[in-house]
Amino acid sequence: MTREQPISGGTELGRFLRARRARITPAEAGLTVGSGPRRTPGLRREELATLAGISIDYYTRLERGRETRPSPSVVDSLARALHLEADEHEHLRSLAALAARTAPEPPTAPSRTVRPGVKLLLESLRPNPAHVVSRTNDLLAANPGGLRLLSGIEEWPARQRNIARYVFLHPTARNLFHDWATQVRGCVTHLRALAGTDPDAPDLTRLAGELLLKSPEFARLWERYDVKGHSHGRKTFHHPEVGDFTLGYQSMELEGTPGHRLVTYYAQPGSAEYDALVLLDLLGTQATPHGPSSDQDEARSSSPRPSGQG
Repeated sequence: MTREQPISGGTELGRFLRARRARITPAEAGLTVGSGPRRTPGLRREELATLAGISIDYYTRLERGRETRPSPSVVDSLARALHLEADEHEHLRSLAALAARTAPEPPTAPSRTVRPGVKLLLESLRPNPAHVVSRTNDLLAANPGGLRLLSGIEEWPARQRNIARYVFLHPTARNLFHDWATQVRGCVTHLRALAGTDPDAPDLTRLAGELLLKSPEFARLWERYDVKGHSHGRKTFHHPEVGDFTLGYQSMELEGTPGHRLVTYYAQPGSAEYDALVLLDLLGTQATPHGPSSDQDEARSSSPRPSGQG
């Protein structure tokens, strides 16, 4: 069986999409077709996916009935790409709603809980900045310097703190990182790699959906499908409180967790960069009017028991 041959079974949604895809020509869709032979009537899957602004893998799952919960925006994009009339568009919406009602419950997001021993490890690394992030780069816990290094992120509520969201949407981030373009590419490639192994992950779909809407740069990089990550290296910062410095960094998977990683920065003791880390650690211990530095601190602040060391 070739990739484009009809597939038996599936859902009414998938069968409708296949039928409509076969009825629209590349020329009608505004595509330039080469001189070579085409074995597929109508549009290829990858052509329709590109026109609709979704991945070929996601679209293939829709046709095969493996994906049954397309968002309203995806349904509308497919309708536009297929040149559906108003009643056909409404039919597509109805099929999507029907498929969603018969689908199993979507997977739940993994735990955000950071073990006490890992939080002790964060403290033991001071004054080296360090933080724990989720598989989608949610900032789950940090020592004082690890939070202060990302200048301004402490202004956001704890549940909103995400490094990908920070580098694309926070006004300070573009000037903080000397090579901002490399930083944002690294965030996108990490998320793209996760999308390849767990495309329906709710924590990923929420974050990617938000960034696709709010950041044209994220949308452009997301469509490149780069998946090469960086676990160590050096980064140069232009920090508004501490000045310019270059740090080494190392990212480490935390075994026994749902994809949590420990990220730590370091400098040679006695160097100017190390002095900057000490200052960051000192600034990070100062109370801010913007609330706790992590979800765990937030939980402690609402507890009637006395809080421990901050």
